[in-house]
Amino acid sequence: MPKAIRVQDYGGPEVMAYEDVPTPQPGPGQIRIRAGAIGVNFIDIYFRSGAYKAAQLPFTPGKEVAGTVTAVGKGVTGFSVGDRVATGSGEGTYAEEPLIAASAAVHVPDGIDDSTAAGMMLKGLTAEYLLHRTYAVKPGDTILWHAAAGGVGLIACQWAKHLGATVIGTAGSADKAELARAHGCDHVILYREEDVAARVREITDGKGVPVVYDGVGQDTLMGSLDSLAPLGLLASFGSASGPIKALDLGLLAAKGSLYVTRPTLFTYASRPEILAEMAKNLFSVVQSGAVRIPVNRTYKLSEAQQVHRDLAGRETTGSTVMVP
Repeated sequence: MPKAIRVQDYGGPEVMAYEDVPTPQPGPGQIRIRAGAIGVNFIDIYFRSGAYKAAQLPFTPGKEVAGTVTAVGKGVTGFSVGDRVATGSGEGTYAEEPLIAASAAVHVPDGIDDSTAAGMMLKGLTAEYLLHRTYAVKPGDTILWHAAAGGVGLIACQWAKHLGATVIGTAGSADKAELARAHGCDHVILYREEDVAARVREITDGKGVPVVYDGVGQDTLMGSLDSLAPLGLLASFGSASGPIKALDLGLLAAKGSLYVTRPTLFTYASRPEILAEMAKNLFSVVQSGAVRIPVNRTYKLSEAQQVHRDLAGRETTGSTVMVP
């Protein structure tokens, strides 16, 4: 029997059990894959802890996986047994043989291995929609990216630099700052030691930036707003420090008629034709060498509890994957 991680009730990493499960049979619109590598992301922690609710309990966490198709459900077109595929918006991917919706899958081109694909789908597609769709970064822009040494940050900062932007990143340590510089950041602000907004104003000659990309949440909210130029956009795409509880809209007026959005990958990638376009864009910059995917930690699927402890403890950089 194949193995999977099962969560009976919400809680800490210890609620994830490594168990035998029946081989799943794909229903209409689904494909089954043999996982080659499984991506690990903060959203998995949100679901495991109950901050986000699963469709039902028990459940298998996970959104991201790359592997080979082993079975195809009724009505599926475009995928066949033996195809290499990946998804960043699946359900229950912490499994040796997960089922995923064909509409959420993309073909993986030759030259991109399973670990790279699993390490890039959710994070890379997140970078794609943020940099190309939420706010289209153009040559000459100066942008601020929080947690520049994180999984999305290392991909996005390289990509933004490739698009012609000046990239300001924030990091929590000198080691992470060095990593961010090696992946496209022109300036790195050590947020534990420096006033982020003051440094952004200094770097931009007092103007501020047109966009702040913030996956941290509550802790960085005010610094993000204070870093924006008039009519600037705060793209709040995550809540690693906790969700933003309240935002006085009057602040947006007082700070320069600012905009705030809370986008998600799942909204942007909900149409298969748009998802395919986003994936093609991502794969092209990876294959060209413009963006490198740093898979810095690899664990066994059976080590899922430790993976979550390390991720929550900010012990990881870049992408983290598990292998069956």
